[in-house]
Amino acid sequence: MGTTGTGPAAIAVEPKTGRYESLEEAVVAGGGSIVPIGAADALVWADPTVPHDLPEALRHGPNVSWVALPFAGIEPYVPYLDHDRVWTCARGVYARPVAEHVLALGLAGLRAVVHYARTPHWSAHAGRNLIDGNIVVFGAGGIAIELLRLLQGFECTTTVIRRKAEPMPGASRTVTLDQRLEVLPDADLVVLALALTPGTEGVISTAELDAMAQHAWLVNVARGAHIDTGALLQALDAGSIAGACLDVTDPEPLPGDHPLWSRPNVLITPHVGNTEEMGVPLLAAHIERNVGRFARGAPLEGIVDTEAGY
Repeated sequence: MGTTGTGPAAIAVEPKTGRYESLEEAVVAGGGSIVPIGAADALVWADPTVPHDLPEALRHGPNVSWVALPFAGIEPYVPYLDHDRVWTCARGVYARPVAEHVLALGLAGLRAVVHYARTPHWSAHAGRNLIDGNIVVFGAGGIAIELLRLLQGFECTTTVIRRKAEPMPGASRTVTLDQRLEVLPDADLVVLALALTPGTEGVISTAELDAMAQHAWLVNVARGAHIDTGALLQALDAGSIAGACLDVTDPEPLPGDHPLWSRPNVLITPHVGNTEEMGVPLLAAHIERNVGRFARGAPLEGIVDTEAGY
């Protein structure tokens, strides 16, 4: 992979919104040259809000052999993936800030911060420690890797649920998705940090919520569709679980009259595990590295599996 000439890698940065000038700077810093899409060997897609415009851009770039997508989760782009180009995403790029957010949400739930913050008087003691706790993490990507590092000081027992039960550094054990009902009953904290695919949509529903302990908290920083929202509301009302901390919801944005807002044991943040201010510098550094790799013909970071869709 790489350019066929002797000059800098010819990279287009589209669309021209004026919001992500730092990505053009990253291309140049990586040894690339900014060119119009018609002359480009690669395309950096700079605006995640308009995925539907990507096919038209590619029609004007017949020589584009690499497309760099801006998010780790690429669900809006899956219909446009092909086998004619190499596709990359920002997998793992935003993992550290998101893992930090997981820790904040998990502690807020377990240590009863959600309860105390909403109680307008000096209340009875509640909550439990994360220290020596049992944590179940769905997903084995960058967020899980960074979260396991953060959890080391808490001396937790950690179970990672992934496609294959391969050992993972920092995890006490790994199991496959079809074993989730076996490990959920022991969990104090259940974290969703996996890719959204047809096989993981609704991965937390009635059976999983019933399997969880009554004191357990659920944290979702992946995608809202991983959770059956109706089943979650029923579990919360029945006291099947202690509560849920959601950085993503289904639907999203969550309407102001949605019943999740009124549940006292639910903490909702507006998809801010990684904000634009946090994420753009990380994305720019990722693009700079990959432009250099592209120019050298080296393997790129974050290559998308076009069959799996992530």
